[in-house]
Amino acid sequence: MNNSAKKFFFIVQGEGRGHMTQAISLYEMLTNAGHNVCAVMVGKSKRRVIPDFFYKKINTEIILFESPNFVTDKKSKAIKIGATIWNNLLRGAVFIKNLSVIDKEIKKHNPDVVINFYDLLAGMYFWFYHPKPEYVCVGHQYLLLHPDFQFPKKRSVEKFLVKLNTRITQKRASKLLALSFREFPHYTKQNIYVVPPLLRKEVLNIVPQNKNFILGYMVNSGYGEDMIQWHEKNKHVVFHIFWDNKDVQDEYKPHENITFHHLNDKKFLEYMANCTAYVSTAGFESICEAMYLGKPVMMVPIKGQYEQLCNAHDAAQAGAGIMSDDFNINKLIDYLPSHKTDYSEFKKWVMQAKEKILKELS
Repeated sequence: MNNSAKKFFFIVQGEGRGHMTQAISLYEMLTNAGHNVCAVMVGKSKRRVIPDFFYKKINTEIILFESPNFVTDKKSKAIKIGATIWNNLLRGAVFIKNLSVIDKEIKKHNPDVVINFYDLLAGMYFWFYHPKPEYVCVGHQYLLLHPDFQFPKKRSVEKFLVKLNTRITQKRASKLLALSFREFPHYTKQNIYVVPPLLRKEVLNIVPQNKNFILGYMVNSGYGEDMIQWHEKNKHVVFHIFWDNKDVQDEYKPHENITFHHLNDKKFLEYMANCTAYVSTAGFESICEAMYLGKPVMMVPIKGQYEQLCNAHDAAQAGAGIMSDDFNINKLIDYLPSHKTDYSEFKKWVMQAKEKILKELS
């Protein structure tokens, strides 16, 4: 390790796939530059399973701890804001105990820098414990604190809550690395540094094709019913969908030409590279992957998750595709002929990620 090398410690929110793939990308970027990622803590919940690819890609100690998470409705679709707040308050004793778990691990590993991928307890830990390491936050959510970010209209209460949550995660941070679809000026007054998305090297190296099928990905498995209902009337369309639902077998086929796959990073990327278009519940990371590979996107934000509405609004402005309030795939099919496929500026922006991010962390 060179003399300027640093020791990094990651804390990752385990909700969805995006924060974990960002952590994998940054882990590879830092270790290839001669730095050491000494340990990774992942905030888990009962409704999420940490995918196998995360353990395979990160070659260091991984510690799981229970962290605040969303509560969905009975159909596993919409986020219930009131129930989420109440449920997390009821589990407050567990979360307070886990602050001491974080403290124990950080003191054990003694890192130079702790990087938080939008986990709420990490922010609370730095707020209350005042540890010695430098604190840096990484995520698209920190762009919401930038004065130039354009929010969807109305929804003032939800806007307040998501900004409050974001501010809690970044308490006492020296830098906020705000991942963005496009370039914004830094806002150093609030320590916000706008940087390109953290895409995996596999995405950067793959050659996209078009094999005439639509790809889907959903965080909440309840939306699978909507996909199946639409496809019942459109069985000629080939549809592949990735979801986090272990209650059914992998490659579940409710009828001809529609297949549901368990989460698998290599398999998902293969399908992404070969699809005609992509439909998603508006997670930042996979939208970036689709844009880099030239795939039009239809984004359906999870009901009750204002952060995803912001993602979809921002991505549509950046030219990713269209927003929708339901999974009527006909909207995407009708949109495809008018989609502009020139992502050259976005690709140039993405290719600057390593230089810009290492500059801020070194």
